[in-house]
Amino acid sequence: MILAAGLGTRMRPLTDHTPKPLLQAGGKALIDYHIEKLAAIGVSNIVVNCSWLADQLAHYLGDGSRYGLNIIVSREDQPLETAGGIVNALPLLLDDMQKDEPFILVNGDIWTDFDFADLLNCRPESGHLVMVENPPHNPSGDFVLSAEGLISERQGSHDNEDTASPVYTFSGISVWRPSVFEDFNPGKRPLKPVMLAAMEKQRLSGRLHAGAWWDIGTPERLAALDAMLSA
Repeated sequence: MILAAGLGTRMRPLTDHTPKPLLQAGGKALIDYHIEKLAAIGVSNIVVNCSWLADQLAHYLGDGSRYGLNIIVSREDQPLETAGGIVNALPLLLDDMQKDEPFILVNGDIWTDFDFADLLNCRPESGHLVMVENPPHNPSGDFVLSAEGLISERQGSHDNEDTASPVYTFSGISVWRPSVFEDFNPGKRPLKPVMLAAMEKQRLSGRLHAGAWWDIGTPERLAALDAMLSA
């Protein structure tokens, strides 16, 4: 599943008439990089949620045949946030999978050289997060990644006292069991409380990606990525 329903408010005026995942860097829409990489590793079905300028995004993606796979659009009347978007799309995800088979989840507004093939055999208890080194816009990081590969809250959050393990930033790439979301009611719901609940049960694992990763959160970052890819 590719998350593409956000309003892109920090990217305005670029997103006034273009959904954020369709903004271009290196002569290609941001979402194309993800779809092409997923197609290359044999993924055959992708669900893309959309809300802001949904018709434009749906028309651009089509049925996925030009990428060599099948794309199913999950529409949201208003952005439901990450977990809410997953709950809304769950029937579409489950339609293509055996019961509780994990699915890859990717933010549509990032760029990375991460190899998604590394996640094909990932079978987390609840979820698995790909972490990256802390970028300048998030110097404190998000979560602790232990040597055993477990994710927990960073130092200073609630009762976490793990001072030995490093703190990293969540990349927006993860793997989840559908059952994690099956009991939630439809509606707007962020993903972080879901993550915290999995952490408490020690059911959230992770790995570090040491390669390239960009969070396209501002026009300036988009311009920098475009310059790098176009060089």
